[in-house]
Amino acid sequence: MAETPADKPLAGKIALVTGASRGIGAATAKALAARGAHVVITGRKVKDLEAVEDAIHALDGTSTIAPIDLTESDSVARLAQAIAERWDKLDILVICAAQMPTLTPVTQIDAKQFNQALTLNVLATQALLAGFDPLLKRAEAGRVIGLTSSVGAEPRAFWGAYGSSKAAFDNLLESHGKEIERISETRVAIVDPGATRTDMRARAYPGEDPDSVKPPEVVGEHIAEMLVGDFPNLHRTRVETPR
Repeated sequence: MAETPADKPLAGKIALVTGASRGIGAATAKALAARGAHVVITGRKVKDLEAVEDAIHALDGTSTIAPIDLTESDSVARLAQAIAERWDKLDILVICAAQMPTLTPVTQIDAKQFNQALTLNVLATQALLAGFDPLLKRAEAGRVIGLTSSVGAEPRAFWGAYGSSKAAFDNLLESHGKEIERISETRVAIVDPGATRTDMRARAYPGEDPDSVKPPEVVGEHIAEMLVGDFPNLHRTRVETPR
C-alpha cells in the first residue's frame, strides 16, 4: 500500500458531507478535501455546490457533486447505491444538513415547519445511518460525525421545535454508536459547533454582528483534524471561539 503523503493524511478516503452547499458543511468539505479525501458534496442547489467544488479544486482537492433533497423518500437510497457502485465503501459521513423552524413558543409552533425539520433533522438522519452503514463497515475504519446544537441537550425558550429535533438527532446517533461498537470498526461522534457565522445563526439572531462569532471554517478545520487524529466511539465535543 502506498504511503499517505504527510500533507494529505486523508488521501484514499471517501467522504460524504451533507448540507455542503454553504456554511459549516461547505467549510468541512473544503477542509477534508484539502487533506486529501475525495468528498461527495450534497445539497439542493446545484449552483452553490458547483461553487464549493470550484473552491475544492482551487485547493488541489477532488470532489463529486450530488444534488439531492434528503427529505425525498428514496434520495438517500439512490445516493448510497451510486456511491457503492463507484467506490464500494464510505470512510467518512458528516451530517451537516439541518433545518431550523421559526423560533416561537411551543404552543405556536407551525406544524408544517416542524414536520419539515423533523423530516430532515431526524428521519433523513436515520435514513443516512441505515443507508450507509454497510458502506461504512466495508471501510477500514468508518467514521460518522453529526453536527448538533446545544439546545438539543439544554432546552431553551422559543427553541422547542428545533431543540426537540436535535435531541432526537443526538439520540439516534448515540444509539447507533452503542449498537455497532462491538460489531464494527465504525465510530460515531457528535460535534456542537457553538456560535458560528451561518445563515441559520443570522436568522436566529438578526441583530447580531456577524463578525462577533467565528466563521464556519473554524468548525470545518476542527472536524477535519478530528478525523486526522481520530476519536473514540461516542465522542462529543464543542467547538469554542478561538481566542
